[in-house]
Amino acid sequence: MSTDILKDIQKELPKVIVSANFEGANIVLYTDDIDFFRDNEGKIKELVNKYKKRIELRADSKLLKSQEETEQIIKGEIPEDAKLTEILFDPQRSIVVIESKRPGSVIGKSGLILKKIREKSLWVPQVQRSPAIKSKITESIRAVLYANNNARKKFLNSVGKKIYKEWNPEKIEGWIRISFLGGGRQVGRSCILLQTPQTKILLDCGINVAGRGKEKFPYLDVSEFKINELDAIILSHAHLDHSGLIPYLFKMGYRGPVYMTAPTRDIAALLALDFIGVAYKQASAPLFSSVDVKEMVKHTICLNFNEVTDIAQDVRITLYNSGHALGSSMTHFNIGNGAHNLLYTGDMKFQRTKLLDRAISNFPRLETAIIESTYGSRRDVLPPRKESEEELIKAIKETIEKGGKILVPELGLGRAQETMLVLEEAMKQNKLPKIPIYIDGMIWDINGIHTAYPDFLNSNVRNEIFQDNNPFVSDIFQRVGSPAERKKVIEGGPCVVLATSGMLVGGASVEYFRHFASNPNNRICFVCYQGIGSLGRQVQEGVKNVQMNVDGKEEMIEVNFDTTTITGLTAHAGRNELLEFANRSQPRPNRIIINHGEQGKCLDLASSIYKLHHIETNVPRNLETIRLR
Repeated sequence: MSTDILKDIQKELPKVIVSANFEGANIVLYTDDIDFFRDNEGKIKELVNKYKKRIELRADSKLLKSQEETEQIIKGEIPEDAKLTEILFDPQRSIVVIESKRPGSVIGKSGLILKKIREKSLWVPQVQRSPAIKSKITESIRAVLYANNNARKKFLNSVGKKIYKEWNPEKIEGWIRISFLGGGRQVGRSCILLQTPQTKILLDCGINVAGRGKEKFPYLDVSEFKINELDAIILSHAHLDHSGLIPYLFKMGYRGPVYMTAPTRDIAALLALDFIGVAYKQASAPLFSSVDVKEMVKHTICLNFNEVTDIAQDVRITLYNSGHALGSSMTHFNIGNGAHNLLYTGDMKFQRTKLLDRAISNFPRLETAIIESTYGSRRDVLPPRKESEEELIKAIKETIEKGGKILVPELGLGRAQETMLVLEEAMKQNKLPKIPIYIDGMIWDINGIHTAYPDFLNSNVRNEIFQDNNPFVSDIFQRVGSPAERKKVIEGGPCVVLATSGMLVGGASVEYFRHFASNPNNRICFVCYQGIGSLGRQVQEGVKNVQMNVDGKEEMIEVNFDTTTITGLTAHAGRNELLEFANRSQPRPNRIIINHGEQGKCLDLASSIYKLHHIETNVPRNLETIRLR
């Protein structure tokens, strides 16, 4: 096989291809022949089947109708009920992006409307959903990508050149190993380095938000980690313990691709910008700037679930739903053309929730799986979800009857939206009195991102959004957007407050804690994991006095309110789900590596999997390397 796949493909086509480029692993051909663009008699399809690569044909820019004419064509073809909101042009790539509230109406039956737009304008139309809640971050990200579309075209081409350099899949062989730079026998700072003789790939790069000093960050000072040798980064989901240090890698000079889903890109950028804001509020220098976050966005390559793509000359990946948060994914690696198949689950939920479908457990091939164990010990058998929802509703009712306020510290991504759905349903069914539910912190912005990507949600929520019955914009929820509004909530009557951060480490939740904690009629409900060392963990374990720095002065807070922990609402898989996943994975892996859990939980889960299923298990510490092949 030749080392230049572009030349090989062009040799098999008539001389109407004026240029050929890579867009990551995808191959894009540009033609100056209108007839060939409109009908190439299946020649492109034949090449796709032969090379097993995604190959797309586009019209050369000089053939394209003007942007004004194309706008008229689009507006003429699209029915009014599509609710068109914006048309964006990417002339370097001959793409026009049509944004609408109802993408199905833009696409038309069997794609007929898009086909007509393509034939009349010669632009390649792509459709995006307008968020039901205006999302500044989604708008900013789209603006960054289109403002830099020439640079982006060059970047994607350079990624493809690197993937296909000396392209010869028959020759790929050798050792495969993984090193744990974070997340080994702990929750926080997840970071794994995957290496082959040809390739180095980083799986997540997070921050331990509850850690101190060097304990906050992955071990990026080890000899085998060199930022200039890194071929790719894969981000499983946007929570800071997985994504938080990726902008810092761009600050340090990384300019390669970061693979993730589109909602993960939007939320990771939002959380990174918030992380900078929190640092300023705490009068400490942020690790990176908004320029580095923008650089990360410009270098993302977004994949849909079940989409297969090469990311290096010897590594192909597929992302699958992990059920943990919007856009969260498991990554399946096909390494060395089938030499070894590895699954990295990231954080996962093996149960359908109000928001998401459960994690996938069927894969093409599988030799090794790396799974989480946040709730992996024998003590982590979660109660039924319905029971936990009732427990939350009961706790809220009891507190309201006493004239108190309830604080629910939330992870802005996933957990908060799940709680909102539980409360919305409870009010509809009159299980809760009509009391104000205040939403503070980043939750509202992340709600907006949920409405921009309903295809990643389960069918119930997706259908509600499609039918303009969006649960996230229900009038039972009131947004808190300023210190003055927050003051009103604190001084007002009985209410529920959902606020970030989920572990009481910075953010609006800490402010509410300071004001609510001393009143025995109030209550705090923990519904997500509380990291070791976090204020949330201390309160959960019964601390009665907390020293806080308020406007530069030390203040002692008495903790008199009720503390309730509801583990059954977690977005992580409980022990039984993890054991069921190990049992039901098809094919069953030969080895399971346990990470992302406190030491005792990792060891307990590993021992149980080995005894129950006779699968080899490993529980690596940070800095340990495991050879897979």
